[in-house]
Amino acid sequence: MSSTDLPPSKLGTKGHWDEVYSSELANFAEIGDEGEVWFGEDSVEKMVDWALENVPTEPAPYILEVGAGNGNLLFALCEAGYAPDRMCGIDYSADAVKLAQAIAQSKAAAPTADAAGDEETSASLAGADRISFAACDFLQDDVPRLPGMDAESDSDIAVWDFVLDKGTFDAIALAEKDESGRAPADGYPARIGRVVKPGGYFLITSCNFTEEELKAKFANEETGLTYHSRIAWPTFSFGGQSGNVYSSVAFQKA
Repeated sequence: MSSTDLPPSKLGTKGHWDEVYSSELANFAEIGDEGEVWFGEDSVEKMVDWALENVPTEPAPYILEVGAGNGNLLFALCEAGYAPDRMCGIDYSADAVKLAQAIAQSKAAAPTADAAGDEETSASLAGADRISFAACDFLQDDVPRLPGMDAESDSDIAVWDFVLDKGTFDAIALAEKDESGRAPADGYPARIGRVVKPGGYFLITSCNFTEEELKAKFANEETGLTYHSRIAWPTFSFGGQSGNVYSSVAFQKA
């Protein structure tokens, strides 16, 4: 499937997400509601489980989430033992960044409220406020580099051991074409490829693209990525065809 096969939707507009996160930020300030978990808690658990099986917590990897929203995936990775000061979540919505930062501060100040008395989990969440969140239009801007990070040898672009996408490519694929007729999503795989460190991983979960479509988009010479593995999801059958509600595919940089 080409990204141009998906009709444009408000879900592909920055204005929509600014409105969503403005509302969620206000709700968090008022009642402590952290907002929607995109694709549900099960998707977070599956992606964290994959990470624990394939990306060691030591030596601490540099982790980037593109389109981090309220930060729930990075908080789960922090809870699982990954170093928070080596994580960065970017989003093009400023209010998403403010929401993630507010949630991080809340978790760091009162981790036992989420940890139900588990001392080890409590200690992990206590570092949540060390996760970096930044406003960044990934298709246009360079991702800010964290202290101690490597850069590509021929540029100042930060490269990461582990890059994550949970629904971001889906949203970009619903954006309008630009003036030249190019869909924004068409440039996304190459942007991903350039921020993954050689030997590093890119893990994506999508509801709009199948496993084979994601492979065709991301595993190619332009990105430098190759298929690594997949996360299994329950299948369904309809009209003689079978499929999955979500697709989660991992790639590795050559």
